[in-house]
Amino acid sequence: MIVFVSGGARSGKSNIAEQRVLDVAASSTCYYLATADVYDDEMAARVARHRQSRGAQWLTLEAPLAIDRALQKVPDGSSVLLDCLTLWASQVLYASELSEDEGLALLAGALADAQARRVHLVIVSNDINETLPPSDVETWRYLAFLQRAHRSVAAEAGSVLEVVAGCAIEWKNDGKLM
Repeated sequence: MIVFVSGGARSGKSNIAEQRVLDVAASSTCYYLATADVYDDEMAARVARHRQSRGAQWLTLEAPLAIDRALQKVPDGSSVLLDCLTLWASQVLYASELSEDEGLALLAGALADAQARRVHLVIVSNDINETLPPSDVETWRYLAFLQRAHRSVAAEAGSVLEVVAGCAIEWKNDGKLM
């Protein structure tokens, strides 16, 4: 099952997503598919804090772009948290030679693989569409690409959650449990 968790910055979406993974994984290994590239000391400290808070049950796979290949490394039926689609979208647009359509095809392939192998995949992304519209073309491009990715994930997801102030609102639930 695919679960899509979206919300504003620091809304608590990662905590809710982690709990969704833990609820399914029980005592087995959980996989954390990290899309962040560490560029500075502040980001390195933040990554270290998050790793420590997750504990030994979590195995981290770092894949700023190749989420499809990273997912192929996890056993069938595993529980995976992909955090986050927002950073992955920026990698597609600004740190790769992929076109937008190729990036979305990569994402679609990863989702199809997860479903075919019964991987419980929880995907986190920031909802950055709730502020004033951007005034520059490049920000519009990024926002449009990210929203296309969101719609793609939400269409495939069995559950779509929006997190506000640490509270999850479920907008979609197809009722299928693994």
